[in-house]
Amino acid sequence: MGLREEHLAEGEAVILRLRTHRKVLLRPLAWIVVLGAVAVGSWIVTPMFGLPSWAPLFATGVAVLLVVAATIPPYLKWVTTTYVVTNQRVSLRTGILTHTGRDIPLYRINDVTFEKQLDDRLFGCGTLVISDGSDREGMVLDDVPDVEQVQRTLQDLVRKSDPRDN
Repeated sequence: MGLREEHLAEGEAVILRLRTHRKVLLRPLAWIVVLGAVAVGSWIVTPMFGLPSWAPLFATGVAVLLVVAATIPPYLKWVTTTYVVTNQRVSLRTGILTHTGRDIPLYRINDVTFEKQLDDRLFGCGTLVISDGSDREGMVLDDVPDVEQVQRTLQDLVRKSDPRDN
């Protein structure tokens, strides 16, 4: 998904094509490790405690179902969420079954701010908030890789798109 070339206006060019930082996949990975350990542990402790022979199979089945439930949705969200900055607009596209998109023309943007929590600083990402002066809430782009550079690039593009400067 995302903003494809055929969706661009005449003279519009993609400047940045981004996806949320891979750090969002760490929690699902942790679930895989923990639930895998539980499944393996069930096979080890069953003979030690004289549990029924079907107990480790049951525990492994439950662990597999929990792994699927804990990992597939975040992965699909990561894969289907894209941020695109062109020379005319900022675009957010997301969605698995229901596709949602929001665009803000560069000439309407009046504020671009970023926020970096401690974990964001460790991974080199952050949250970018783009405001356009309308009644709508600003566009929030979570876990943007190299958020400060993206903010500078966006501010340069906004400055160049300002009709008062042309």
